[in-house]
Amino acid sequence: MLLDVVCLTHTKGYIMKQSELIEQVAKKGRTTKAEARRMVDLVMGELESGVKEVRGNGSVTIPRIGTFRITSRSARMGRNPRTGEPMRIKASKSLRMRPAANLRKAAGC
Repeated sequence: MLLDVVCLTHTKGYIMKQSELIEQVAKKGRTTKAEARRMVDLVMGELESGVKEVRGNGSVTIPRIGTFRITSRSARMGRNPRTGEPMRIKASKSLRMRPAANLRKAAGC
């Protein structure tokens, strides 16, 4: 079940407030906002702990939501956008998310 969500317009897309998500969960689940908050917190907590478990490498897949994985970016040379001078960009890690097929379909992708 996908939630019908009211989102705020943002220059790079949409931002959904946590309170709006909780309201929608309470409304669709026919429960109180306090119970909906606990449910949302539980789901987010489990997602966070799953990502922490694969911190080194690996991925976490949550059906109907998507797959989260940590990728490593090696150090590289770049340019300072202000001065144009070459600069070294240090190695970093990034969290990537591939949405599940039902979310891609809902987004028209």
